[in-house]
This record gives sequence, C-alpha cells and structure tokens, in this order.
Amino acid sequence: MSIRKKLFSAFIILFIVLAIGVLGYMIISGDSFIDALYMTVITVSTVGFGLNHPLSPEGKLFTIFLIILSASLYGYIIKVISENIASGNFIEEIKHKKMQKQINSLQGHTIVCGYGRNGKQALMKLKKFNQESVIIEADNEKVMMLEKEKNLVVLGDATDDNVLEKAGIQNANNLIVALPSDADNLFIVLSARQMNKNLIIISRASDESSYKKLKIAGADNVIMPDRLGGDHMASLVVTPDVIEFVDMLSLDGEYTANLREIVVDDLPKAYISKSILDLDLRKKTGCSVIGFKTNEDDYVVNPEADTTLVAGSKLIVLGRPEQIEKLQTLF
Repeated sequence: MSIRKKLFSAFIILFIVLAIGVLGYMIISGDSFIDALYMTVITVSTVGFGLNHPLSPEGKLFTIFLIILSASLYGYIIKVISENIASGNFIEEIKHKKMQKQINSLQGHTIVCGYGRNGKQALMKLKKFNQESVIIEADNEKVMMLEKEKNLVVLGDATDDNVLEKAGIQNANNLIVALPSDADNLFIVLSARQMNKNLIIISRASDESSYKKLKIAGADNVIMPDRLGGDHMASLVVTPDVIEFVDMLSLDGEYTANLREIVVDDLPKAYISKSILDLDLRKKTGCSVIGFKTNEDDYVVNPEADTTLVAGSKLIVLGRPEQIEKLQTLF
C-alpha cells in the first residue's frame, strides 16, 4: 500500500475517533454537540484547555480511552511517514508525482512503448530533434536508469489503457510501439487508436503476417527491422555508393541532419501560394528542395521550380548543417 493510501486510511480513522468522542461525551456527560466536539478535540489533540464541567467517573474513563486511542493513531501516522522516508519511498512518490504533473502538461508529444533496442534508437532520434517524449517501460531497472537521465517515463505495461492514459495518450501526436511481441503491439495499436483518433501510430513488427493486421488495427506505418536490415545489406552489394551516401545523410557525425522537413504553414504568410522559385532557398541558404509533399499526401521527387506552396504541403530540403541553420534563421 502506498503512503498516500496509508495516510488517507489514518485520516479516516481520525474522523471515526472524533465521531466516537463526540457521541461518547453526548451520551455519557449529556453534553451538547458543540461541547462534546470541544471536549473531543482538546482530548485528542492534548492541548490541555480547561474542561466545560467536572467529569464523572465514567467520563474520566472514556477520556482515558480516547487519549489512548488517539495516541495509538498518532504513533501509526509517525510510523508510516518514518518508514517511507527511511526506505526512500516517500521521496520516490513525490518525484513520481512531479513527473506525472509534467507529463499531464504535455501537448503534441511522442509516446514510445518499450525501451528495447528499437525504442532506445527512437528515443535518441527524438532527443536529437528536441521532440518531447514519454517512455512506457515495464522493467523497473530501465525506468530508474531513464529517470536518472532526466527522461519522462511511466512504469507499467503499455497494453494497459490506464498506463497509456498516464503517458498522456489523449494529448499526444505520435505513438511509437516497439515491444518485441507482435501480439502486444497489436493490442496497443487497437487501444491507442480508440483513445486518440488523430494519433499517428508507428508500430514494430517481426512477422510478415502481423504487418497487415497492424495496419487494419490502425497503425499508420509498420516497420519490420529484420526485413529492413536484410534489404539494406543487399543494397550495399548492388548499389554500395548510393546507399553509403544516403546513410551519410542520416547517421551521426559530420553530416548530421542534412535532410529537413519544412511545413509550408510554418513559413511567413507572404510565401503561401507562391512557388518554390519565389523562396529562392538555393541562393539565400545554399539548401536544395529535393522533395515536395502535397496537401493530399502525394510525394513529388525533385519538384519543379514553379510548384505552388499551398497550405498543408511540406518541403523536403537537403543541405549541410550550417546551411540548415541558416535556413532556420531566415524562415
């Protein structure tokens, strides 16, 4: 039982003690409700104020009983607090409460279910792009490690709807489901889609048969790491230079973050309904537009310069780190 529940139980018992005291004085001494409440409070609190009237032998015995009862209750409360402080639970509960408050305040964050190999890589990428994220992990040791690294984390089973709610599923924009079990991933996708219709869900899958099921369940994208790995290795044999160049654009190192996505709606309003040519990115920043996503989610590779920048569309830009930085400064 948590310290909060134990203290709540103690206050319930305190209320019962007060009720017993009031009724006892009203019956034994014939006091009014106010006088009986006064006698009970000064007896239970041991403040030592004067009595309303001399007590009868029965009243004195009842007062002794009430003092012993209240002293036992105080002893129980002190024991609960001291035990939790000594074990560290009290501090942990305060820390978790503070973290939960932070999670509840998030809007548009990403939830990562499972801190295994794939979950760890996903979190690293999210941090790199300063994306707010919450990790759901069932392993207590991993949770403690994540907390030490100042990550927002929820301890629990991601297949539990209550755990998803604690991670702020209703206010999240994205969900990455990276558990090793396809069955668990399927269950999470089903639940999450019901809890947040607008959520972008990306799920991991191990078996080919799970791919279609996860898509039907509501996953926007399904990633199969094993298939990607094999395909990547074969590509390094067939087209090694192309693959190494693409890897260079995404791996950590000198060429980190050379590809960026620009939401047209985030550009100054003066550029809405203008063309890519009007942006003049190449001259102003050195970056090149290599892709365009229409407001109908169609992709155009190497778009024409006269392509219109409509609301809801996106640009895929290629550039060196210093060029990307200049782009962000200008636009």
